[in-house]
Amino acid sequence: MSLTLGIILPIVTLVLGGLGGFFIHVVIRKNKIGKAESKAKSLLEDAESQAKNLKKEAMIEAKEEVLKLKTEADNEIKERRAEVARMESRVIQKEEMLDKKEEMLDKKQNSLDEIKAQQENKLKDIEAQEEKVKEKLDDVAKQLEKVSGLTREQAKAELVSSIEDDARKEAGIIVRDIENQAREEGEKKARNIITLAIQKCATDQTSEVTISSVALPNDEMKGRIIGREGRNIRAIEAATGVDLIVDDTPEEVILSCFDPIRREVARLTLEKLITDGRIHPARIEDIVDKVKKDIEKTIKDAGENATYEAGIYNLHPELIKLLGRLKYRTSYGQNVLKHSLETSYLAGLLAAELGADVNVAKRGGLLHDIGKALDFEIEGTHVSIGVDVAKKYKESPEVIHCIEAHHGNVEYKSIEAILVQVADAISSSRPGARRESLETYVKRLTKLEEIANSFKGVASSYAIQAGREIRIAVKPEEVSDTGIVVLAKDIARKIESELEYPGQIKVNIIRETRATDVAS
Repeated sequence: MSLTLGIILPIVTLVLGGLGGFFIHVVIRKNKIGKAESKAKSLLEDAESQAKNLKKEAMIEAKEEVLKLKTEADNEIKERRAEVARMESRVIQKEEMLDKKEEMLDKKQNSLDEIKAQQENKLKDIEAQEEKVKEKLDDVAKQLEKVSGLTREQAKAELVSSIEDDARKEAGIIVRDIENQAREEGEKKARNIITLAIQKCATDQTSEVTISSVALPNDEMKGRIIGREGRNIRAIEAATGVDLIVDDTPEEVILSCFDPIRREVARLTLEKLITDGRIHPARIEDIVDKVKKDIEKTIKDAGENATYEAGIYNLHPELIKLLGRLKYRTSYGQNVLKHSLETSYLAGLLAAELGADVNVAKRGGLLHDIGKALDFEIEGTHVSIGVDVAKKYKESPEVIHCIEAHHGNVEYKSIEAILVQVADAISSSRPGARRESLETYVKRLTKLEEIANSFKGVASSYAIQAGREIRIAVKPEEVSDTGIVVLAKDIARKIESELEYPGQIKVNIIRETRATDVAS
């Protein structure tokens, strides 16, 4: 019994303890649940309160936005209505203006119709009057033909001739004014440039003629030169290719040959023979060979000196030799090498003044007469020979054109070619540069006067200033003051086409009217 109680009591105690713990746990859980529910209720109430606040704020913002949009819409509607009102006003104004313009156009159209009708009536009246005038003109023309004895065509021809004369006079006046103005400006500039170029150019000029003379110590030397039965003189002529003229001229022998180098060889040979005193065929041949070698060296040195003086380099050796040969070549008594150097200087200076190619101008000026070194050996003009030689030795096309165009035989393609031609004319036309034979000089002057006298209205003509100027007196009743301008040009053109001359020729026409009366 006591054992049973001992077992039951702990069990009961354990059960009661478990139940008590369970109840305590339930009570604690209920407390927690109550707290959680109260907290959740509080949170819910806070959330509902916040939601109500947010809703109110959203409602307020939405109302404000709606109000704002409504205000903007109202303003825009007001502006659109104002714009529509303005446009309607403008449309109304334009409609009114169009109505007015339409009325004005109608009025103008009516007035134009009236004017057109008036013009048509006037035109009819004018046509009728023209018919009457034409009839009267025909009657007048017939009466004039009877009175003047001229037909209508003849009168028209006289009228045309009169108009042509008037036109020529007016053209002469215009040409004279233009020429005077251009001459004043052009001559001033050209004179400055050319004068400056000539001032910088200082070239000594030497002149040689085609016939050389050798002075003898006495007249007995002529016999020694001729030799027994003429063997010495024949040997000299055969070795040199030069004709010896031994005449009555005291103490002098003349050497005649077209080739200046041969003539120079003969002159030096003869001088050496006279100095040596031994004159016989074998000695003559030895001296001629020696002199030829000396001449070749002199030619080479002269060519090299010329290129050095002109400041031109890279010239072909054969061209240098040909330049040296020009030392013994003359043209109108002017030494061709000196003339070529002077032309090179002047062309280079003019090119520098005008901004052209100085090297081409100088090179073209130095080589422009290179053909004269061979014109005794090769057929053709010195211009064509010079062009062929320059092409052979690979000169530039610009330099070849300067050689080809320096006498105006072809059209100028470069300013350097023109400057070479100008420099050539300046060098050859300056006083004392060239000499002419008396016969050639007289022929040129005579031909110059004949050309001038061939024109209608010329009373007399006189060539003056060594043929550099011709003065022409015209008949005042046949040539007017303005007509002399045209006449001077015509005479100058004819001189250019028919006469060969160095430099330039000035045509000066004089017209003078004199009235004479006697008081008694």
